[in-house]
Amino acid sequence: MAIEKYLAIAGLALCIFFVAEIITIFNFMSNPLSDETFLFEAKPKIFQFVSMSIAPAAIVFGVSFVLSKRYGSRFNGSMIVIGGIIVLIGMGYAYTMIENIQEELIDDSVEITPILFMIVSIPIIFIGSRLLKTKPKKPRKNYLDDNF
Repeated sequence: MAIEKYLAIAGLALCIFFVAEIITIFNFMSNPLSDETFLFEAKPKIFQFVSMSIAPAAIVFGVSFVLSKRYGSRFNGSMIVIGGIIVLIGMGYAYTMIENIQEELIDDSVEITPILFMIVSIPIIFIGSRLLKTKPKKPRKNYLDDNF
């Protein structure tokens, strides 16, 4: 396997990791501890999750796309499309979880994160589908060359 295929697999894993992190933190915020001294801020955790998973996933998908855009790769394109679909579906589910979160735990980062990454997943899907449509270029044969 070429390096661009490994990068596409790593990007897919990072997308799954991001969706799992966001769903876990939203689930935690919807069922907090009953202790009165419970203080929790979601914004630093969400920024940490974004910087650990979805930002590197976007970079890795971009590098995989650039490395394989000339010859096209159905495998890389499908990994990029699947990663975008996972982020789209996962953030849609996370958006439905917001109504179960207690009001004092909701801030602007909790409300905007699912919407933002649903929007971000659409170009990821588009770029992956563009890679699926690319046909490999055949090398030109030089019939006048006598060298074998």
